[in-house]
Amino acid sequence: MDLTLERPGDHHFIRSIGERGIRIGDAYYRRSLIVSAQELVADWAPQRPAEIEETHLQEIIALQPEVVLLGTGAQQHFLAPRDMYLFYQQGIGIEIMTTDAACRTFNVLVTEGRKVVAALMPLTGPFPSP
Repeated sequence: MDLTLERPGDHHFIRSIGERGIRIGDAYYRRSLIVSAQELVADWAPQRPAEIEETHLQEIIALQPEVVLLGTGAQQHFLAPRDMYLFYQQGIGIEIMTTDAACRTFNVLVTEGRKVVAALMPLTGPFPSP
């Protein structure tokens, strides 16, 4: 699914998501990643929602976002309440959605100048290697 043909402004922008991976700029990412307007952490450790641990969430919090979008693959999978609390106690909003919805939402929020971080998991397991 193409999201846009161009990357507006001087920030990361998700161009598409599909079988080849998540396209940011001209690069495709086939494994989980964390992206903000200026930061990109390729190969974020958890590849499925069940693999998320507190240390993985702390990597997101360390970027000091105002809102986090957690894309959990092709289906929405919620975090445990104790994990959600990690964000709430820091005053960080968190939205959990499918990865394609998180990509679209990220583009809107980053274009508005919001301090957003998206942690995105592959649509189906890790994407196959090229």
